[in-house]
Amino acid sequence: MKTAKAFAPAKINLTLHVSGQRADGFHLLDSLVVFGDIGDRITVAPADRSRLTLSGPMAKGVPTDASNLVLRAAKLMGLTADIQLEKHLPAAAGLGGGSADAAATIRALNEMSGRVPPKMSELLRLGADVPLCMTDNPARMRGIGDLLEPVEMPQNLWMILVNPGVCVPTGPVFKGLRQKDQPPMEDMPDTRNQSDWLHWLAEQRNDLQPPAIVLEPVIGLVLDVLKQRDGCILARMSGSGATCFAIMRDGPSRDKAVADLSKAFPQWWVKPCTTGTP
Repeated sequence: MKTAKAFAPAKINLTLHVSGQRADGFHLLDSLVVFGDIGDRITVAPADRSRLTLSGPMAKGVPTDASNLVLRAAKLMGLTADIQLEKHLPAAAGLGGGSADAAATIRALNEMSGRVPPKMSELLRLGADVPLCMTDNPARMRGIGDLLEPVEMPQNLWMILVNPGVCVPTGPVFKGLRQKDQPPMEDMPDTRNQSDWLHWLAEQRNDLQPPAIVLEPVIGLVLDVLKQRDGCILARMSGSGATCFAIMRDGPSRDKAVADLSKAFPQWWVKPCTTGTP
């Protein structure tokens, strides 16, 4: 067996509609998801027992015990390995970092050992986003994360990701929903017409955004600041927060906004992002 590496890209929910709740408590979602060119990196090597080592600018506070999804993913694969996680995405931020790390670990262990990845039902035990993160491709995600439909995107999107440095627990956000059976996404238009597609996207929602803002009002400030930037087409929260994204007109307007925001809000995590993994 050999050392193997995998990239764990940021998962960005362009939409997130909560369309129902099952009797077992799981919420039914309808979400359009893309992946960015910023993310974490996983390196695995054969070992007698599994060990997790952290590095990178966002490693502080990330657990290295058995609760980490990376180690749980290795256990699910039935393998032991030295695992290095280079952390660039903030934890618990609405970017699927933990799920992306788990999926990247499984892909790396598959390359290292040739062992077949777990089935969908087993992946879902790690987290609702893990099956989606195994593909790293744009998709419409429905159900509890088990219904995945590949989608064609108009082109790579110039984006800004901003996290104000607060953690929004997913449970309280869902609990704050006033209505848990809201309409699903409307039918998506032909993505070859970017103008129509962007208009459609602006009409969709992230149903978790209002309750997240109630819990952490700074999310509302982030969205207001993004919307005021020259070249901003759309600003919305990703996942259950607190990271927000802005789709920008082009690369220069995106890069200028990133520079300006980084200077004006040095305490925020502000990064440029283009959809499509490297």
